[in-house]
Amino acid sequence: MARGIDMARIHKDEVGHVARLARLTFSQEELEGLTNQLNDILTYIGKLEELDTAEIEPTTHALKLTNYFRRDEKGRSLSVDEALSNAPQRENGAFVVPRII
Repeated sequence: MARGIDMARIHKDEVGHVARLARLTFSQEELEGLTNQLNDILTYIGKLEELDTAEIEPTTHALKLTNYFRRDEKGRSLSVDEALSNAPQRENGAFVVPRII
């Protein structure tokens, strides 16, 4: 039951081409290992494609999850002095941080 996924094997020269496009350099042994790993992944996907999932409802997660949010409640805020009490440097009521450009 293939759904448009081509299960053809990936060749070492294709992995090398993609590596060059990504500006990655691999030894011949690494290219062979990556090629084998990618082909193993495609083989596994091929096995999954054999499953009949026509009656299975699509999901985004394996388990039903529900987010439980707490209520927003007004509380005491820190004063500027309390918030800056542990700051290594402060100036004009604000944290001093290194300039990043």
